[in-house]
Amino acid sequence: MQDALGQFWERLMDGLVRASPPVIGVTGLVAIVAVAVALSVPRRSWRFFGLFVTVVHELGHAAAALLTLQRVTGITLRLDHSGTTTSLGPRGWRAAFTTFWGYPVPSAVGAALVWSAAYGWAPAALSVGALALMAALVLIRNLQGVLILGITAAVSLALVRFGGPASAGYACLVLGIALLVGACRDWGKVVRVHVRRRNLASSDAYLLAGTTRIPAPVWLGLFALSILGALVLSVHPLAVIAQGAVPVR
Repeated sequence: MQDALGQFWERLMDGLVRASPPVIGVTGLVAIVAVAVALSVPRRSWRFFGLFVTVVHELGHAAAALLTLQRVTGITLRLDHSGTTTSLGPRGWRAAFTTFWGYPVPSAVGAALVWSAAYGWAPAALSVGALALMAALVLIRNLQGVLILGITAAVSLALVRFGGPASAGYACLVLGIALLVGACRDWGKVVRVHVRRRNLASSDAYLLAGTTRIPAPVWLGLFALSILGALVLSVHPLAVIAQGAVPVR
C-alpha cells in the first residue's frame, strides 16, 4: 500500500514539470473539438459533464472566498447541477467578489487547460487539478456532493496515474474546450432564469443585485464579458496546436 502511494505521489510530482506537447494538427484538433462538444452539448452527456462544470463553479466561489480571507465552511453539490458554497468573514465587497466568481471560472479554467496543453504543461495542470479536487473533499457537506466530487477526483487521479504527457495533452484539450462550451451553456441557463423570473434565488446575478444594488442584467453582462475573454484567450493556443507542437526549451 505504501509503495503504491509512494509511486502515485512520485507521478504527481513528476507531472509538475514541462513536457513536450502532443503533435495534433488541424485534423486532430477538429476531432478533439468534436469530442469536447459531444461532452458538453447533448442533453444525455451534459447530465454528467454538467456536474463537473458545477464542481468548478463552486470551487471558484471557494477560491474567491479564501483569497479575500474568508473561511469556507462547506460546499453542497446536487445531482440537478445546483450547488452552494458557504463562507464566514467580513461582508461587503468580499461577499460580492466571492459571489461573482462562479460562472466565469469554468471558462477561465478551460482557457488555462487549453494553454497548458499547447505549451507542454498539461501533466502539471492535471496534477494540480487532482490535488485541488482531493483537498476540496473535506469541504463537502452532503452525500450527493461526496459522490459527485469523489467520482470527479477519481477520474482526475486516474488521468494522472495512468496517462503520459501525450494523453495528458489530449485530456486537457478535451476538458478545456468542453469547459468553455459548458460555461457558455450555464450562462444561457442563468439568463433564462431571469427572463422567466423563476428560481431567481439560485442565480448569482440575483444575489449580487441584492448585495450591491447593481441590477442583475449588469452582472449577467459582466459574466458574459468574462467568459468571452476566456474564449478570446483560447484562440491563440488553439492556433498553435493546429500548426503543430511547441518545442520545449
